[in-house]
Amino acid sequence: MSTVFDFLSIAIFAGLIVLFLQRSVGETTPDDHLWQYLVAAVGCALANYLGNAGWTIGAVLVIGATLAFIFYILRPFPNFPPR
Repeated sequence: MSTVFDFLSIAIFAGLIVLFLQRSVGETTPDDHLWQYLVAAVGCALANYLGNAGWTIGAVLVIGATLAFIFYILRPFPNFPPR
């Protein structure tokens, strides 16, 4: 781990793991599907690859798109943003 993209992608991925584990043991049935977590994980991997390859703007855009996907599709905070 040598670049800021390594740390960012690992932090986002760790948050995904916590979100998945929290929802998998919850009392209610989650509205999300396993493939949605795969999309977010691939976004983390792609951002890390682009950042390490020197494509800083592309990596920042992919990180932004991945975070937007997590917040709007996976909804870690159920009441934000309101639907």
